[in-house]
Parts: sequence; structure tokens; C-alpha cells
Amino acid sequence: MAIEYRLLGRTGVRVSSLCLGCMNFGGRTAEEDAIRIIHAALDAGINFIDTANVYSRGVSETITGKALADGRRQRVILATKVHGRMGDGPNDWGNHRQHIFAQVEASLRRLGTDHIDLYQIHRPQAETPIEETLDALNDLVRQGKVRFIGSSTFPAWQLVESYWVSDRRNLARFVCEQPPYHLFDRRIETEVLPACRRFQTAVIPWSPLAGGWLTGKYRRGQPLPEVGRHLKALENPDDPGVARRLAAVEALLPLAQEMGATLSQFALAWNLQQPGVTAPIIGPRTLEQLQDNLAATQFQLSPELLQRVDGICPKGQSI
Repeated sequence: MAIEYRLLGRTGVRVSSLCLGCMNFGGRTAEEDAIRIIHAALDAGINFIDTANVYSRGVSETITGKALADGRRQRVILATKVHGRMGDGPNDWGNHRQHIFAQVEASLRRLGTDHIDLYQIHRPQAETPIEETLDALNDLVRQGKVRFIGSSTFPAWQLVESYWVSDRRNLARFVCEQPPYHLFDRRIETEVLPACRRFQTAVIPWSPLAGGWLTGKYRRGQPLPEVGRHLKALENPDDPGVARRLAAVEALLPLAQEMGATLSQFALAWNLQQPGVTAPIIGPRTLEQLQDNLAATQFQLSPELLQRVDGICPKGQSI
């Protein structure tokens, strides 16, 4: 199973089955290393890159833009996001027209491009009517600054509401949803994934490795790694949530080993096979992590193995 190219929802655009996420760039990953990772991903066949204005307060977008210079931009479906706070003023965040219009211009400058292929609303915002958000995004599409629009971490009812508003008012419609989804959190299987499948919305899960839990670097009874997002939580391994995840890691590792895969490759291969998933977003911090993630496309879980996974990580639930 090599990198394949899948339709981005109801559009005719095809994107690689793995999307390169740029959250670490400019923060945990220095510019020079980040550019190497982006170039290696493109060379491996990835044509889908996702960043956001809030990642290191714009630095990730700037690095991404530099990496895509010299003709590489044309090879990529480039996605970024808007919503998070980008200044100290009362209107420097959110899904309202003022913020969206200001931030799209800033993102275009940082990315060094004249258009964004997929512009996503990073989170819902209750106090801003979805009509205002979609009106603003529709204007950007009409102006040619944005090709397609999407959402991130929207519950199913808000996705369906947005489709209804777009259809009723003849506005651009969300073609893509970016939800959290991994073996330790399968809650979107109950409503979000079915809604996206019903309305032909692409799904690009973020954190498919559960923020590092599914890399195998956190093990019960093993020394803690020097670098990791969950080191503070692991100071108390008897915490029920931590204990459940550590136990699940120990149960999943033998399944990965049966396939000849690392745990991260196993978790990504599982995600790639889930009905309705378009492209999990990988977020490598190093070139070595990228190479490990890319190899996940070589593996296919058998029906029997998928059933065993369900016994460890129940469908529709979070552990």
C-alpha cells in the first residue's frame, strides 16, 4: 500500500493519503530542519501540507512558504487555518469577518502565495453566527484568494448546520473536516464520520498518533524519554487514564510486531483504513520520524487484526 491519491471530498482535487502537518515547525523543529522535512515529504509523493496561522504565531507559515519556493508551490495542495488569537486586541481572534479578512492577508504574505488551496476554520465559535463566517469565506473564494474551505474539530450538528446554510444561501461549502482521531480516541465514529460520509466531506484527522502515545516511546516500567508531550502526566503512572493508555500500548505492540511495523506505523496504517478517512495528518518533528511515518503506507491490517484492535480500543470510545 504506497502513498495513494484520494479525492478531497466532493471536489475533483486529489491529495496524498498522508498530509504533512507543520505544527512543530518554528517551535520544536528549527527552520533548516523543517525545510528538509518538507522537501523530503514532497520527494516521497506527499502533495498535501497543512499549517495554521497560530502555529508559533505565524512562524510555521513563514517556514512553509520558504520551503515551497523555487517552483514547489505548484506541486502542493496547501492548507492553513484561522480562528486562534493572533494579537492582544478584542477582535484578534475568532470566526468573524473582521478577523478572517485580516488573517487571510497575513497568511498569504507569510506563505508567499497568491492563494490558499484549503482555508479552514480552526475551531467553532458560538458567538459568531455560521452565516457570517461562511459569507466571509465565500467572498474569499469569489476573490480567488481561497480555493476551498473547511472546518476543524466541529461537532456533527455544526457541520450539518453549515451545509444547510451554504445550500440555502448558495455559499461555498465546507469540503473538509479536520477532527482529532486515533486509536485512543474514536468518538468521531458515532456522529462526525457518518455525517462526513453522508455529505461527501473529506476527513483529515489530526493527532493520529495521539500526541506521541502511539509511537511506543511511552512504556510501562520503562525509563521516560528526554523529549515528549506527556512527560508530566507520566510522572503519575497510576493515574487511571495514564494506566489505561500504557496498558493499551502494551497490548497493541505485539500486533504491530506481527506485521513487522513500528507502533506508529501500525497506528497510521489503521487510521488510513478507516471508512471515510481521506488523509491522516502526520506531524514529524524530525526527518527520522517522517521516514517512519511514510513507511506506514506499506502496511494493511487484516480483518482479523482490525477486530483484535477493537478489543483493545473500543469503537466510538476514548480511553
